[in-house]
Amino acid sequence: MSQWARMRGRPWAWGWSMAALLVLTSAMCPDRAQAADDGQSAIASERAAHSLLIDAAQAGKRLVVVGDRGHILYSDDQGGAWTQAQVPSRQLLTAVYFVDAEHGWAVGHDAQVLASDDGGATWRKQFEDLAREAPLLDVLFLDTRHGFAVGAYGALLETRDGGQQWHDVGDRLDNPEQLHLNAIAQVKDRGLFIVGEQGSLYRSSDDGQSWASVPGPYEGSLFGVLGTASPATLLAFGLRGNLLRSTDFGDTWQRITLSTERGPFAAGLSGAALLDDGRVVVVGNAGSVLLSDDDGETFTVNSRRDRIALAGVAGLADQRLLLVGQGGIHLADAKGQDLEVQP
Repeated sequence: MSQWARMRGRPWAWGWSMAALLVLTSAMCPDRAQAADDGQSAIASERAAHSLLIDAAQAGKRLVVVGDRGHILYSDDQGGAWTQAQVPSRQLLTAVYFVDAEHGWAVGHDAQVLASDDGGATWRKQFEDLAREAPLLDVLFLDTRHGFAVGAYGALLETRDGGQQWHDVGDRLDNPEQLHLNAIAQVKDRGLFIVGEQGSLYRSSDDGQSWASVPGPYEGSLFGVLGTASPATLLAFGLRGNLLRSTDFGDTWQRITLSTERGPFAAGLSGAALLDDGRVVVVGNAGSVLLSDDDGETFTVNSRRDRIALAGVAGLADQRLLLVGQGGIHLADAKGQDLEVQP
């Protein structure tokens, strides 16, 4: 049975995360996905900064964003000006991660893995697997050699040589239904954590050599996970405004109550970042920007006036934010509202 046939039987596959729906849309149109990447480089576009962008990362002082049609852009002036990178792909890219100022990786459709060793200015294709008919959704490196990528249908890939070789290690997880793995993160002083479909949770205390399934309080899809500044502490988030916090590496969980002036908060949450000043920011649908200055114990819920769907966030100077999602790049104040100058 093809991956698409299996997906049609699983309408909850990625829930209502904006970024996830885009992944689902491309999977629903395999001919479109095939045409999107014909082995050529991403097309240079003056509108690339305003196209759909899914994730953002910091490469030292540089900002790097990734998204649709193989678009990767970088900025060396806090988002004032953006340069489109040289990218050997036209696929939707779903995540980007830099382990230092120079070495970074991006993942996306066709199980593609792209790598850069010049801070995101140029990229090369390290891996792809067309036979999977499914995307990779997140990537994490522990150092310049040891990294992981996770994705649809239980995909878990590992490299120990900087991406020269990637190995399928999905059999290390107790995941017989091949539930989608949506995100992976490092938790301070404890290890690695993965979240996914149907509230699935996995943790590793030995750098990914073995994984244990963790019972959780929520059975809906979780789209993201973030280790905070405190040891053993992490946040997991996903559908309908569900935001969970653990201070013991997933042994126990606390539901974070979120509310707005209109009542309980229920928008899907897609991305998060731990900022240099210690703040935690979580973003999602309906222009949602959630801010915490107490290590994720409590959050203030803000909504952008334009109500656009947001997929990723990174920090700027003076408590400002770089937001990406619908409409591309948005330079915002501490509450997520647009600054006057846009890229």
